[in-house]
Amino acid sequence: METQLIELAYALDTFYFLVMGAFVMWMAAGFTMLESGLVRAKNTAEILTKNISLYSIACIMYMVVGYNLMYPAGGSGIIPDLAFFLGSDNTAEAVIASGGDVYYSGMSDHFFQVVFVATACSIISGAVAERMKLWPFLLFCVFMTSIIYPVQGYWKWGGGFLDEAGFSDFAGSGVVHLCGAAAALAGVMALGARKGKYKDGKPQAMPGANLPLATLGTFILWLGWFGFNGGSELIITNVAEANAVSLVFVNTNLAAAGGVMGALILSKLMFGKSDLTMALNGAIAGLVSITAEPLAPTPGLALIIGFIGGIIVVFSIITLDKLHMDDPVGAISAHGTAGIWGLLAVTLTGGSLGAQVYGIIVIFLWTFIVSFIIWKIIDGIYGLRVTEEEEEEGIDISECGLEAYPEFSKQFDSAPSVYPKK
Repeated sequence: METQLIELAYALDTFYFLVMGAFVMWMAAGFTMLESGLVRAKNTAEILTKNISLYSIACIMYMVVGYNLMYPAGGSGIIPDLAFFLGSDNTAEAVIASGGDVYYSGMSDHFFQVVFVATACSIISGAVAERMKLWPFLLFCVFMTSIIYPVQGYWKWGGGFLDEAGFSDFAGSGVVHLCGAAAALAGVMALGARKGKYKDGKPQAMPGANLPLATLGTFILWLGWFGFNGGSELIITNVAEANAVSLVFVNTNLAAAGGVMGALILSKLMFGKSDLTMALNGAIAGLVSITAEPLAPTPGLALIIGFIGGIIVVFSIITLDKLHMDDPVGAISAHGTAGIWGLLAVTLTGGSLGAQVYGIIVIFLWTFIVSFIIWKIIDGIYGLRVTEEEEEEGIDISECGLEAYPEFSKQFDSAPSVYPKK
């Protein structure tokens, strides 16, 4: 009977892990829809191609080397052991002999972890949209998923020096979101702003083509985040863990709601208008803010953490715009600035401020410096940016050879009184 119970618990925890991983994989669709809705129509097909390609690259490179770097058999605490490809999974004999200490499949862990890697790359995709060539971006994703992300992930989640220092990051406000945002910031700085974004030093509005699609993407991300945070509990087959997962779900949901209202209220007060794009980024900021510690706070505190995250993201987007850091979708603010706040918010429930600041600095500097070097090398060899003519026409044509909305474009071309011929 005891053997059967161990096997049943193993099966249920593995199944739960896989389902939560599938939720997080669905976030790839969310990022795709959000980004394609916030870019202009002429750049839609390219952003779609980037997202399905980066997900595929993440899966391949994390299987080849990334997973073993992040969770090595050994390492110095700073440098992990190097190994390639995935090994065999747990045997039934090993699971039973563990007495329940081995409670999920190793392959389920790999699947759950790889969708986190893809999330980090998706953050970069939106920030460099509308002016970066496709293949240089995909080349950077190879380095991001095989080296940059796994190494700093090892420092915390693989038993490295950040973990030993007491740095706390339950599901990845720093390891995933700050890391992705730091790489995105490096890319934006290496790339430069979109043509026409800044006139006489002032930022110009470049509205996205499909706000319904962007809103749908945000809801998909909201849904996927239950897997992001809930799956990070790793186990569900006892009363205490089932209750913990339930609280994680509740806190995650409330933080997102708080983020929406924080951003919406602030945008109304600052601009006199209820800015939808700020509300969407507020939802993401709230989710990122609670990700570092979604279990310890009460539901009321989770709501407050998300609300503050929504306020922060508005100020961050405005500030980056003033600094001429052109981020078409607000990814650096929603994931980076909110990620920093989420890591600091851990101290509200007992975390060490010194350890959290230490982790923030380490993750940011490692990711930013290495990413910037790689971006510049790629720029020197291949070039990062499309030509001014290609950017003006839209990089759908130059990079993908097709348009996402061809019939829509034809309608514009047939209206010379409003839309002059090129």
